[in-house]
Amino acid sequence: MAEPTQTIEGWYALHDFRRINWAKWKAADTSIRHQAMQEMLDLTLAWRRDDADRKGGFGVYSMAGHKADLLFVHFRPTLADLNECKNRLQKTHFADFADTPYSYVSIVELSSYLSRPGVAPETDPKLQPRLYPALSSMMEHVCFYPMNKRRIGNDNWYMLSMKERTELMASHGMIGRTYGGKVTQIITGSIGFDDWEWGVTLYADDPLQFKKLVYEMRFDEVSARYAEFGPFYVGRTASDEDLTSLLQI
Repeated sequence: MAEPTQTIEGWYALHDFRRINWAKWKAADTSIRHQAMQEMLDLTLAWRRDDADRKGGFGVYSMAGHKADLLFVHFRPTLADLNECKNRLQKTHFADFADTPYSYVSIVELSSYLSRPGVAPETDPKLQPRLYPALSSMMEHVCFYPMNKRRIGNDNWYMLSMKERTELMASHGMIGRTYGGKVTQIITGSIGFDDWEWGVTLYADDPLQFKKLVYEMRFDEVSARYAEFGPFYVGRTASDEDLTSLLQI
């Protein structure tokens, strides 16, 4: 049996995608739409305050393409906290007009090799921003996708030795470092939590950097031989003014 990689965990994460039923929204009475929008904005304001106070992480995004209109991202200390965030939105009138085409539950995950001797990972100041991310400080655009490590024939990641996996990931990480300052990455583990093994959330001011980074990494052995990717979602940070503009008709 190959030796499992030890991990360091931070906050739990929920990527809550919403798709607006525009026909139903446009048919609703103006007063109902106003109430629904105000309830949603009251929540985003409260969640933004939690992010600023470091009680959790929160971001809301206007999504490109047909897969979703909005993405609410929550980072919280417990799974119960994530459920509360989801349920608070579900109980608003806005939720009557927005279904959930996709969601993803995971937990922030770092490999143990990042820990320093004699320093507890949970309190290491160098690891704090990665374990407990403040989304209000992230760059403008977001890209999310789930992924697995392949387990097929000779291309079975979980049959490789610790030494082989460490060497491959070191090479893989060198590509990511070349995008420092251009792309910020949050890795969340989801084995036992959701249908894929990891969720990857990328942030960049220039969304073209998502394409360049993912494309370049496809040529690295870790991705070329051992990675399987789920659907990609891309969008832009939405202020409350952006949300109001989106929903006004």
